[in-house]
Amino acid sequence: MADRLRTATSPYLRQHADNPVDWWQWGEDAFAEARRRGVPVLLSVGYAACHWCHVMAHESFEDDGVAQVINDAFVPIKVDREERPDVDAVYMTATQAMTGQGGWPMTAFLTPDGEAFHCGTYFPREHFLGVLGAVRDAWTDRRDAVVQHGSAVTEAIARTTGPLPGAPLDDEALAGAVSAVARDADRVHGGFGGAPKFPPSMTLEHLLRHHARTGDAAASALVERTCEAMARGGIYDQLGGGFARYSVDARWVVPHFEKMLYDNAQLLRVYAHLCRATGAPLAERVVRETAEFLLRDLRTPEGGFASALDADTDGTEGLTYAWTPAQLRDVLGDDDGTRAAEVLAVTEAGTFEHGSSTLQLPEDPEPAWWGPVRARLLAVRDARPQPARDDKVVTAWNGLAVAALADAGALFERDDWVAAARRCAELLLDRHVVDGRLRRASRDGVVGTPAGVAADHGDLAEGLLALHQATGEARWLTAAGDVLDVALEHFADASGQGGFYDVADDAERLVVRPRDPSDGPEPSGQSALAAALVTYAALTGSARHRGAAESAVAASGALARQAPRFAGWALAAAEALAAGPLQVAVVGSGPGAADLARTARRTPAAGAVVVHGPPDADGVPLLADRPLVAGGPAAYVCRGFVCDRPVTTTAELAAALGTPAGTAR
Repeated sequence: MADRLRTATSPYLRQHADNPVDWWQWGEDAFAEARRRGVPVLLSVGYAACHWCHVMAHESFEDDGVAQVINDAFVPIKVDREERPDVDAVYMTATQAMTGQGGWPMTAFLTPDGEAFHCGTYFPREHFLGVLGAVRDAWTDRRDAVVQHGSAVTEAIARTTGPLPGAPLDDEALAGAVSAVARDADRVHGGFGGAPKFPPSMTLEHLLRHHARTGDAAASALVERTCEAMARGGIYDQLGGGFARYSVDARWVVPHFEKMLYDNAQLLRVYAHLCRATGAPLAERVVRETAEFLLRDLRTPEGGFASALDADTDGTEGLTYAWTPAQLRDVLGDDDGTRAAEVLAVTEAGTFEHGSSTLQLPEDPEPAWWGPVRARLLAVRDARPQPARDDKVVTAWNGLAVAALADAGALFERDDWVAAARRCAELLLDRHVVDGRLRRASRDGVVGTPAGVAADHGDLAEGLLALHQATGEARWLTAAGDVLDVALEHFADASGQGGFYDVADDAERLVVRPRDPSDGPEPSGQSALAAALVTYAALTGSARHRGAAESAVAASGALARQAPRFAGWALAAAEALAAGPLQVAVVGSGPGAADLARTARRTPAAGAVVVHGPPDADGVPLLADRPLVAGGPAAYVCRGFVCDRPVTTTAELAAALGTPAGTAR
């Protein structure tokens, strides 16, 4: 049997290298083989941290009997959705159209031309064998009808992935979006909607920016309630920091245990911005602990960040993380163990499975007691079996991590966080840019072949722009401009309707060119590019890039009006457009300049940009023609590219920005 997965960049594909199924990687060779044999393609899409992907693998793909049926009647292709989001997007649309739902593992049957004619998600072994037999028989006995159905599905996908009508987001639409989000709010447990509950990172950023622009206290209250509920619930790792992917219940108690880089990068930034706006100690603690989690558990030897920690440990969900009262007493002794059980809501009945509990922190315990107890419990937990790590480095998610660490590092004056962001950015630019074009992922420093999608360009640019502001270094602004110009050339809708496709105009041709403006657990490509273009225009004064940002936001406008919870990052970009831009240039060096920069970075204004450096620094437009004042440091505040007179004290700058002068945290 051919061994096609063992050298894959994706750890998920490598997990299947020893299956008796004769897997192919996605590519023309696989479809050519299907045409040669005259058989359909079985497409299986999943990812390394997916619990039910592992279940289906154990039940079916590791089973010799199932494998023989697959190998005899199909060309099987295994795809990591995180490495090929374009392939996933096309066939997930087909799956949702056929079944009314989606999820992973995704199982799709395709013609040799790549058109889907039957789709599903997880199939138990016996059910899967029945499906395989039925599809095989239909292909043999009614092939013309099957092919015709596949063509009809492709036409339907093309219609659903077309651009929505443009709809600019004015003040009325932005206020309406906040009202619609508020109607979905869970006023008791925080968050939005019912179970399962996912961290609404982009919606929280949208609400924070709306509050900063308008003073809407209700928007701020929604953020504070949700952030506190998540931080005190089981979805947050009370010992090691970081967030699980989602909560299976409405109270944030029981998580689905995988930890995704994209969630933790975005939430680190949300809590940093909440701390900036409110000074909440809980938000500050979450920032510090989540940054520690990223650097401790997800950083790779090359300086990037791994994609995820698995949901399972040795095939069991929660094995690493759940506790019983007896286990706490074994580690801490009777007195401290009993107290820890009360503090962490660990009960005899259990909140999870088999009498165990996830750890919550409903109230802040006394720090002098909790600090050592937390450290002891974490040390014991670290000695338990640990979940596997998907250590591929995804461009988009690492861009989000660069943005979060640079932002939080500048705000909290943590040079080590900024240094980690810098090293990650260097890795992405050195390894993931090949012949001037961005690739999607690498592993062990070796870049894979899949091309970067729109989200990779937008999120990387977002991170580079945050790093430019944190360091004042021109190279990051230049690199962000290069990335955005490639996106404008190859991803923009050339029809004049605005917005961006998910894949480049010269990318591999799929049965349709995917285009999804909706923000899911991470920003859509269109939203990511829109937000980065807004920031780049504010930093450079480029009318071309601001116009492209306005066009991209308008292209998401209809979705933002109809379903604002699925357009959180587009709405955050729209808030930044409505607010400004607000630009702050701090020139000079020494303690006085550092104090001015610190005060400037405390502004929560939507989309504000802050740069600190010497006057007329090469390649930094915001510092051009802004001299020292009387030989000393100064701050220049500009709104909408119209500047106030320079100020030289933190009190004057705070007054100009409408924020407290404050000191470093």
